[in-house]
Order: sequence, then structure tokens, then C-alpha cells
Amino acid sequence: MVTKKKSELTRSHILAIGRELVLRKGFGGVGLKELLEQSAVPKGSFYYYFASKEAFGCALLKQYCSDYTERLDALFGWKGNGRQRVMHYWNAWLSDGGSASLADRCLVVKLAAEIADLSDNMRVILLGGVEDLIRRLTKTITEGREDGSISSSCIPEKTARSLYSLWLGAAILAKLGKDKTPLDQAMLATEQALTAPGGL
Repeated sequence: MVTKKKSELTRSHILAIGRELVLRKGFGGVGLKELLEQSAVPKGSFYYYFASKEAFGCALLKQYCSDYTERLDALFGWKGNGRQRVMHYWNAWLSDGGSASLADRCLVVKLAAEIADLSDNMRVILLGGVEDLIRRLTKTITEGREDGSISSSCIPEKTARSLYSLWLGAAILAKLGKDKTPLDQAMLATEQALTAPGGL
């Protein structure tokens, strides 16, 4: 069994606390002083773990994308036909077994507009995570077409990108209005897109 060094554990702890703060306040709204205080890490030690705040942001997003990939493996690995597995993923955006929904915990929803102009390195990492998700959606939609559960008129990659854009916009509107109606509407539109002739 591999035992993590104390420095690695501390770094992971800072990232975990940082993710919660960033989800609440955005990247620019989190100061290093608050981050270190919340992490119970001595002042001045931040640069031992991260070369800069941007480096911290990059590490945070890499860890988030890695965690999200594991979650996607579980969601898309769920038993069922292609359409059921696609809908299983979107259902997780609405609720997650009583805990916060994926929409509430999504750093793309929280940070995309902010970091697009702030840090090209962070933007590329987040975009990579989005592209990985779209590839998985495309694959599952393709499988759904093959098993007959998704309309044969759906173009897999186009539908995957359109659905992601739909849900991302719905999540932002739901956050703005503090109302999940846009997400419910996205669910209805998704069902129609996967089964109706012509797709989305």
C-alpha cells in the first residue's frame, strides 16, 4: 500500500477546500489568505505547494476533471440501452441521490466565462474536460442508435454538442433565477431530441 507524503496530503487538502470556495465565490473571489485560513495551512506556505494562484487553479481543474471522469465512468457504465444511459447522465444534473446535483457542483457552469479571459492555461484544461464528456455522450448516442433506443436521424456528435450546450445554458439560467425549471425544460427537450425524427 502506497502512503501519501504529508506534503501531498496537505496539497490535496488545499485543493479540496479550494474547490468548495471556488464553487461558492468564483476563482477571482477567493483570496490566498482565505484559502490558507480555511485549509488551516500557515501563511506564506502557499508557494511551497503551488507556484502561483494560476498554478493552483490549473491543479484544481485537473483534479476536478479527473474526478469527473471517474463519475462519468459510473454514470455511462450504468446498465441499460443507449437512451437510458444518456438520460441517466442528465438525471444526475437534476439530482444526485439526495446530495447536490451535478449542475450545482459543476465548475464549467461556475467558471467558464470567468476563466476564458483570465487564464488560457485554465481555459484549455476545462475545455479538455468538456470535450471528454462530449466524446462519451457521442459514443453513447451512437450505441443508442445501434440498439434502436435513439432515433436513427440523430447525428451523434452534433446531438451531443447541442445537448451539452442546452444543459449548460439551462444550468446557468437555473442558477440565476434560483429555479430549476430551465433544467426540467432541458430534460423534456432532451427526451424529444433522442426519440423524435430529426433530433436536436
